[in-house]
Amino acid sequence: QVQLMESGGGLVQPGGSLRLSCKASGNIFSINAMDWYRQGPGKERELVAAISSGGSTHYTDSVKGRFTISRDNAKNTVYLQMNSLKPEDTAIYLCNARILVPGLGWDDYWGQGTQVTVSS
Repeated sequence: QVQLMESGGGLVQPGGSLRLSCKASGNIFSINAMDWYRQGPGKERELVAAISSGGSTHYTDSVKGRFTISRDNAKNTVYLQMNSLKPEDTAIYLCNARILVPGLGWDDYWGQGTQVTVSS
């Protein structure tokens, strides 16, 4: 069984920073891409940032220059450093990872999400 657990969300003022973490645990043989998605009030879920197993990164245009995704492969953990936060960044942030489980093959796994609220 595989679990993804996010942490680091909270309430922050506009212009502030937060660092999200997502740790994968369980019967993991290998992890490919690790991603951060978000879903704001009344909005569809969108991909915010992605990082490959080799460290290549991708960002949605609205966060480029403000957010940084990174990962620690030894800890099966992905991070999202969010700077210069704006009210429109308010959302539930969810972690996704493509994981190889022995006997089950590759599959996508999701965390439960962590709330980020940007408000004065």
